[in-house]
Amino acid sequence: MTALIITLNVLLALTSILLTMLILLHKGRGGGLSDMFGGGTTSSFNASGVAQRNLNRITIVVSTIWFLSIVGIGLLVRFNQI
Repeated sequence: MTALIITLNVLLALTSILLTMLILLHKGRGGGLSDMFGGGTTSSFNASGVAQRNLNRITIVVSTIWFLSIVGIGLLVRFNQI
């Protein structure tokens, strides 16, 4: 059981870091923090549509794994398995 707890905690830490980096890679939609840091002025360096779709898919997969690891840790805590 401790191997499961350690695995979930490591998975949560890795996906948290990866999810933060993936979200920061997304193209800004304008009017937010991306414009404050110069995102609105570099329109010629935007990613292509295919790259943006792939980034969206990867972000969804990583966020699903992140969510499931949190639910798993919560269930283990709730039922006193830790």
